[in-house]
Amino acid sequence: MASYPSLPILENATAFWLPVLSDETGDIKRLKRTVSDGAFNDSSYSDSSNGSIARTNSTSSLNSLPRLHFRDHIWTYTQRYLAAEALEEAAAAIIGPTTENEESKGDGMKLVQQLISCAEAVACRDKSHASVLLSELRANALVFGSSFQRVASCFVQGLADRLALVQPLGTVGYVAPKMNIMDIASEKKEEALRLVYEICPHIQFGHFVANSSILEAFEGESLVHVMDLGMTLGLPNGHQWRGLIQSLAKRSGPPPRLRITAVGLCADRFRVIGDELETYAQSLGLYLEFSVVESSLEHLKPKDIKVLPGEVLVVNSILQLHCVVKESRGALNSVLQIIHELSPKVLVLVEQDSSHNGPFFLGRFMEALHYYSAIFDSLDAVLPKYDTKRAKMEQFYFAEEIKNIVSCEGPARVERHERVDQWRRRMSRAGFQPAPLKMLAQAKQWLKNINVCEGYTIVEEKGCLVLGWKSKPIVAASCWKC
Repeated sequence: MASYPSLPILENATAFWLPVLSDETGDIKRLKRTVSDGAFNDSSYSDSSNGSIARTNSTSSLNSLPRLHFRDHIWTYTQRYLAAEALEEAAAAIIGPTTENEESKGDGMKLVQQLISCAEAVACRDKSHASVLLSELRANALVFGSSFQRVASCFVQGLADRLALVQPLGTVGYVAPKMNIMDIASEKKEEALRLVYEICPHIQFGHFVANSSILEAFEGESLVHVMDLGMTLGLPNGHQWRGLIQSLAKRSGPPPRLRITAVGLCADRFRVIGDELETYAQSLGLYLEFSVVESSLEHLKPKDIKVLPGEVLVVNSILQLHCVVKESRGALNSVLQIIHELSPKVLVLVEQDSSHNGPFFLGRFMEALHYYSAIFDSLDAVLPKYDTKRAKMEQFYFAEEIKNIVSCEGPARVERHERVDQWRRRMSRAGFQPAPLKMLAQAKQWLKNINVCEGYTIVEEKGCLVLGWKSKPIVAASCWKC
C-alpha cells in the first residue's frame, strides 16, 4: 500500500500515532504506544514554531488512563487501515483512470492529501492550520475542473462551513449550525432535482424497482392504496405514479380503485402534483383519490393514515428514511413501528448505499469523498466539461448533500446515509421480514433501455438490487413485509 503524509505506515516503527477520532462533541484523544513495552501514554499536542505538532507526555499516572483492551487496539488499527485503504481506492478510482499523464496524477494525489489533512485539522479544531490548507485547496479545487477537482470544491465548502462552527481548542461542544440543506433558493434546488432525475439513473432506478414490486403486490386486487413518504423529495409531475397509473390501466379486467397518500411537509406542492395525477388517471379510465398528510416523518401518527376495509396498502420510501436516522435511533424506530402497525403488504425502501452516519467525522468524510467522487466521475461520462446542467446538479443538489454531511452535526445533519447491510439490521429489529427482489434480469434490461452511458451496473446482493458506477455502490433497493 502506498504511503501518504496524513496516513503514516504502522509497520516497522518503534513508535507510532493512532488516528485522531473526534466524536460529536469534539472531544479528541491521541494515544502513543511504545512497541517495546506495550504501554500507552496520554499525550497532548500544540502547534510548534515550525508548524509541526509537538507532543508532550502527560504527567498523569498511567493508572489514571481508562484501561484499553486488546480488542480496542485491534479496532483502532483496523480503522486506520480502512481509512488508508479508502484513500488509496478513491485515488485509484478517480485520479488514475481519468488522468492523461503522471503529472496530472500527481496533482490529483496532492489534492486528495490536502483534503484529508484539512479534514484532520478541522477535526482537531486547529483553525490556523485548517485555514492555510483551505486557502491552498480553493486555488486547486476548481468548480469547472476535473471530476475530482469539482467534487473537492464541494468538500472545501463543507470544511469551511464546519470550521466556522467549531469552537477553539480548550472548549467543549459544537456550535449549532445556522445553515440548512433547504436554505438554497427552492427554484434552483427544484431544477437541480429535475435534472438529476432526467440525467442520472439513480432516482429512476428506485422508481422502476418500487413500481415493479407494487404492481406485483396489487395483482388481482380491486382496492389498492400507496402511502408515499416524501413523494420523492417533491419531484414535480409525480413521475413515479404516472408510470404506475399507466400500468394499472393497461391490466386486463376492471381497473382497481387507487388511493395515494403523500406524507411530508410540502403540502401545497404535493396537492398540485395530486391534482395533475387525478386528471391523468381519469384520462386513462382509472379512479384515483389523492390525499396529503402534512407531517414530518418524526411526528407521524398511526391515525394520520386512513386504511379502508379490504384495502391493500403498500409503503413507498425513496431516499427518505435516512433523514430520520438520529443518534438515539428513536425517531426511525418510531416511524418503522407506525408503518408496521399499518400492516402493509409491502414496504419498498430505496436509499443511498454508503456509510455517511458513522460516529467519527473523519470516517464519514472519507466515505463521502469516495462515494461522491464516483458520482462526479459518472457525470463526466454523461455531460461535457462546461455544461451548465452538470454544474447545476453538482452545486445545487449533490453539493448540498456533501455540505450537510461534512459541516453539520446533531439534528441539522439529515443526510445520514447507511449501507444496505445496516438497513437490513434496522428493518429486522423493527419486525420486518425481507422480501427478496427477483427481477435482476428485468432491471438490467431496464438499464439498457434507458440508454445511459457505459459504466453503470446493477447487481443483486442478498435479495436487494444495487445500482453502481464502475463497481462502486450508489443506490440500493430492498423490499420488506410484516
